[in-house]
Amino acid sequence: MPEIVGVKFDFNPKIYYFSPGELQPQVGDDVIVETSRGTDYGTVAMPLSEVDNKKIVGKLMPVTRIATPEDKEKHKKLLEKRKTSYPQIAEKIRASGLEMKLVGAEYTFDGGKLIIYFTADGRVDFRNLVRDLAASFHTRIELKQIGARDECRMMGGIAPCGRACCCSDHMSDYAHVSIKMAKTQSLSLNPAKISGLCGRLMCCLAYENEYYAEVNKKLPKIGSVVTAVTGETGTVIGVNQLKKTVKLKIENKEKDSVTISDFELKDIKFAPKNAKPQKEEPDDDGEELLKLEKD
Repeated sequence: MPEIVGVKFDFNPKIYYFSPGELQPQVGDDVIVETSRGTDYGTVAMPLSEVDNKKIVGKLMPVTRIATPEDKEKHKKLLEKRKTSYPQIAEKIRASGLEMKLVGAEYTFDGGKLIIYFTADGRVDFRNLVRDLAASFHTRIELKQIGARDECRMMGGIAPCGRACCCSDHMSDYAHVSIKMAKTQSLSLNPAKISGLCGRLMCCLAYENEYYAEVNKKLPKIGSVVTAVTGETGTVIGVNQLKKTVKLKIENKEKDSVTISDFELKDIKFAPKNAKPQKEEPDDDGEELLKLEKD
């Protein structure tokens, strides 16, 4: 297995693997590495270790050297240069009249290229803008169109939970999320409540989805009829996946009354969901709903 060291770059929480060669960089060390876009400056975030070849995507690039005081000073100046360039770039975009939103900009470590990130609803013909920017900054210009999630990762922000957005704080890769996960966790399907700052489904929906999916297999469906250990029969009107309890509506026809009671999962009897299916029909999502019979 190859020996690697994990490196992070500015404005990106993702860790990339590099070959340390004869070097012994430690966590926290600033290093100069070779990337697909040229020489770059990063910080070691993962100590020397061996990884399976399957975890390495593409060619394993080398760590050139541990950053010298001159390298650190150069990196500091590039960050300052980035700040002063930003308003000029924004003004050039405004003057061009193009429907695009500036998200960020950065110089490569060798200073030979200025990379500009933007969002737009569709494709943008920015050829004239590139020529204008190149004439102003006297360097190569690369314009990159990114998506809403990439914008959120670069800009950062405070999520609805009160913590920093996962994508900009600690996530190495975007989570695969779907509306089905929100349904599995019995969350409100109001877009305002399950969407992040990027306007897409919140990445954190994927964190506990596996737990909820497993618990749901053991709980009865809403609307099903179950029997409690007390002998009473009621209709399931709610479930608590964390407490593993079921809320039943029990009708007393003699007294013409209805009782709402909570029961623990172990105190009710119902047809298990893995019972032999009696009939199949699509539910509201086009999935198959199985009507089960008791063993």
